[in-house]
Amino acid sequence: MTAKVKPDWAGNDLLSKFVNVLINTKPIYELMKIQARNVLIKTAEKKGVPWRKNCQDLANSPAISLFNEINDPNVTYPDYYQVPFHAYPEGNLSWQAAFEASSATYAMCLRVWPKEDITAETAQERLRGSFLSILGEYCPKIVHNALDIGCSVGISTRSLHQYLGQRQSEPVKTVGLDLSPYMLSVAKVQDVEGEISQWVHGLAEKTEFADNSFDVVTLQFLLHELPGVASKAIFTEILRILRPNGCLAIVDNNPKSTVIQNLPPVLFTLMKSTEPWSDDYYTFDVENALQEVGFEHKTTLESDPRHRTIIAIKR
Repeated sequence: MTAKVKPDWAGNDLLSKFVNVLINTKPIYELMKIQARNVLIKTAEKKGVPWRKNCQDLANSPAISLFNEINDPNVTYPDYYQVPFHAYPEGNLSWQAAFEASSATYAMCLRVWPKEDITAETAQERLRGSFLSILGEYCPKIVHNALDIGCSVGISTRSLHQYLGQRQSEPVKTVGLDLSPYMLSVAKVQDVEGEISQWVHGLAEKTEFADNSFDVVTLQFLLHELPGVASKAIFTEILRILRPNGCLAIVDNNPKSTVIQNLPPVLFTLMKSTEPWSDDYYTFDVENALQEVGFEHKTTLESDPRHRTIIAIKR
């Protein structure tokens, strides 16, 4: 039997179309949105992540006062970014989304190993470590500049920076770029040690970085939030700003994961209801798109039960 390349609940399959009808029925969608958020909160708090306290602490932090410093008023938000997702009507363009992002990330990590009795911190370290260890096999031995695109509140950015710094004696300058100034304001507050060189509010498809600026660029859990046409445009931009022999590393949901393919109907329906570009993502040939824009695809590996890591090199 040939292994399935994607879940039946995504794409143009009959099951997918049925789920989409449910999601597009407003009263049902509103219930799904609430339930999807409750699942994350319950997962987090069950393992000791103080979701509500974390939100309150950030609301009382300097994050809001940093907004005008971070926000670039010249940024034009693409249509795909101005739709509800992650159970938030404004998507990532809200304080609630930004204040809850760290706790939601811990919950996401915990759901990778639901049957194991591990802490949120252990799940986070395991998730990031599995990705970074693959990156380490392909990236340049000395990394001077690294960029984390779609950095959200900076958890992925700091993990990348620390990993690269530990493997070499020379310092690394790491930059986090995101389209949400709300997320970036929180990222700056949570970068307590000031490890990250710059938090940049801007479009991944059209950055203002010079050609050949970075040795490493990462896209961590970003592609499933994008239509394929945007992903391909971002690949083209990354090829421009990477140095020759520079490395692009992607980690995201694995369409071939048996865990994702066999999610119970309630869970995959809830998940899809908060991810408007799921059908696009699960039918998007990432490796082919990378090669079409000029990358050399090196490997695609299952980095944990739910996710895959894709490595490409600029030649």
